Amino acid sequence: MTARAYTVVQAASAGGVLRLTLNNPWRKNAIGPVMVNELLDALEAGIADEAVRCVVLTGAGDAFCAGGDFAQMAGAEGAPQVAPKGDYADLLLAFANSSKPIVARVNGHALGGGLGLVAASHFAIGARGAKLGTPEINVGLFPMMIMAVLQRHVSRRKLLEMMLLGQRLDADEAAACGLLNRAVEPGALDAAVDEVTSTIAAKSPIAVRLGLEAFAAQDDLDLESALPLLRGRLAGCLATDDAREGLMAFLEKRQPRWSGK
Repeated sequence: MTARAYTVVQAASAGGVLRLTLNNPWRKNAIGPVMVNELLDALEAGIADEAVRCVVLTGAGDAFCAGGDFAQMAGAEGAPQVAPKGDYADLLLAFANSSKPIVARVNGHALGGGLGLVAASHFAIGARGAKLGTPEINVGLFPMMIMAVLQRHVSRRKLLEMMLLGQRLDADEAAACGLLNRAVEPGALDAAVDEVTSTIAAKSPIAVRLGLEAFAAQDDLDLESALPLLRGRLAGCLATDDAREGLMAFLEKRQPRWSGK
């Protein structure tokens, strides 16, 4: 992808992986309109780039994202440095509907809006020592928008407990309730993320894209509506060159050679 200059996000692509780093460490990577729009722009460019197979999201310094940037929310700081593309709700939708897998590399605390980004990602791996939580109630707010993505991972009872008590979970607790795929020691975080991204890179890119698009399309449907939709999506997948190559490679007992078509 073409290099783009951002103010509070770093975007770097190598080996099929687009790494997006929340780069506002002096504020623990708090997220505001500038960061939202830069993330939307960078993600859009990454999805359009055929060389990018998956996206890794992480934070600079010792935090992943401490939540909303209250100074920007109150209008005390400047406007986005890229053409406005949407707000935080649009960012959560872009993550959830991304046709390329997004891996949250949770290197430190992920609170409030930062936890929403973790929950909206397809994979989430966290370092032990990180805290994940919903402290909004403590400042007279409520985690309104992130409820929509948190409830896809956490039970109703646990989610209400988190939000009403302002709980902060450690990484192992977050993994146990479904917010993380797994918790690892800080020194093992990069290896765990690389394992996911390298495994994805070995799969058919068109199968990954069609699968994620189908997953998003059926996510909120009842069974009677989801199955006919998925029947059609399976037919589309079977019609690809990669499906034919994969089935032939299986029969011939060899590794498939994906064309991405």
